[in-house]
Amino acid sequence: MLKNKIPPPVYMLIFAVLMYYLAKYLPIAQFIDAPINKLAYVFAGAALLLDFSALFLFFRSKTTPNPIKPENANKIVTSGMYRYTRNPMYLGLFFWLVAWAIHLAVVSPFLLLPVFIWVLNTMQIAPEEQALEKKFGDSYLDYKQRVRRWI
Repeated sequence: MLKNKIPPPVYMLIFAVLMYYLAKYLPIAQFIDAPINKLAYVFAGAALLLDFSALFLFFRSKTTPNPIKPENANKIVTSGMYRYTRNPMYLGLFFWLVAWAIHLAVVSPFLLLPVFIWVLNTMQIAPEEQALEKKFGDSYLDYKQRVRRWI
């Protein structure tokens, strides 16, 4: 099975390409015009901030950010934005796609956003959580109880 085998940024890139083709060949109602389309920059900035600050927290904690091998983590990062979301890097990937959808300026790419969340929940986050539960036991379960998966 492909669970936990494809790096999440690859999923994001696949969805970005699908969104592009959906916007090009099946555009549904162009609705985002200037200056509203500048919101894409806000979401891209938030994505950049989430992704890089989350990576920084992993490196500062001296643990691996590798989503393919969560069992290699030597601690659970719970500081910074990890107090509010268990997956800020995945939230950042989602924000990149929101920015891209706004940039494409039609409704059809937005239809893929819930599918992206479902794919990440199913193919990446659930197997990751199982590995972390197995490795860290009650401390990870307590963390899961306190902090939401997304936001």
